[in-house]
Amino acid sequence: MIILAIETSCDETAISVLKADKNKFEILSNIVASQVKIHAKWGGVVPNLAKREHQRNLPIVLKKALKKAGFVNLKSQISNLKDIDLIAVTTGPGLEPCLWTGINFAQELYKNLKSQNSNLKIIGINHMEGHILSVLLKEKSNLKSQISKIEFPAMALLVSGGHTELVLIKDWLKYKVIGATRDDAAGEAFDKVAKMLGLPYPGGPEIAKLAARTDLAETARSVLKLPRPMINSKDYDFSFSGLKTAVLYLLKDLKQKGLTTDDWLLKTNICREFQQAVIDVLIKKTLRAAKEFKVKTIILGGGVAANNELRTQLGEKIKKELPITNYLLPITKYTTDNAAMIAAAAYFHAITCPPSLRSGAGRREKDKTKNLKADGNLSL
Repeated sequence: MIILAIETSCDETAISVLKADKNKFEILSNIVASQVKIHAKWGGVVPNLAKREHQRNLPIVLKKALKKAGFVNLKSQISNLKDIDLIAVTTGPGLEPCLWTGINFAQELYKNLKSQNSNLKIIGINHMEGHILSVLLKEKSNLKSQISKIEFPAMALLVSGGHTELVLIKDWLKYKVIGATRDDAAGEAFDKVAKMLGLPYPGGPEIAKLAARTDLAETARSVLKLPRPMINSKDYDFSFSGLKTAVLYLLKDLKQKGLTTDDWLLKTNICREFQQAVIDVLIKKTLRAAKEFKVKTIILGGGVAANNELRTQLGEKIKKELPITNYLLPITKYTTDNAAMIAAAAYFHAITCPPSLRSGAGRREKDKTKNLKADGNLSL
């Protein structure tokens, strides 16, 4: 099965071509056009600017993805697209202007290619489901082997710029969100704190980079202490707005004492303490949920899953407290928004939805393009 996937939920324009069967995923192409430089001066994503860039980038990214996957000849003419079985596109959650741009592009592509392949299908995919199944995207790995590591029930900790969720996975494609952020997502808090500290956008990698500086470790100064919001609450929800505010008040207090973030030692220790506060909350709630629901697998996904300290500390805690539980996390380059993960999710939907994509058997289906719609708050 060959799947062409499109992802435009936020500020990454991504298209991937995935060849999938029961034995392996072969990523024929995975092209991502970043808008980071455009949004950096605003300190965050501006929806209308992101939409405009998606409209400009999609035809370019499609051409690159098809060429790398072997669907474009030397004269840059599209060929052999009849071999594509399925078009997948992100329908939510995300920024609706951006989502609609990807959906409209996918629908137009579907209509154009339908004449070449009457069995072509189109499907909408939940962005967060893509992050869960990104753990299956390995460079050299047997898909059966990867799938066998996901034992149910499983728990996914999804951490990104827009979401912080704990998802109970009862079986393939069966999800229940048991906890979510009540305000700022963890990634959003990283970006806002970084801005307070005068660090460039996106803030998550910058804070992690400074926090890892052993040459600027705390020596004489007393250790800074920030709160761990909702770490002991009985539910599985998160809240990082208060932590962000605590950093703001800390900076004001330090300024009154004549200390500023021009002092790199001070800035480094604030980064280290802030990052650890976020990690402590994420890990404690995840482990408590895993124990309560007796899960056999814990999955880490989302853009913040690229954070090395979170990856490492969560793994160490699982090994210590839940030693027989599988711990799965994606390759770092598949943690951020990409279309390969959307294609991976689409594969599992396709194989559970007869008739066969190739056979065309069964009742004639209605035009799927009419059923796709953007939902910025789409839930699993």
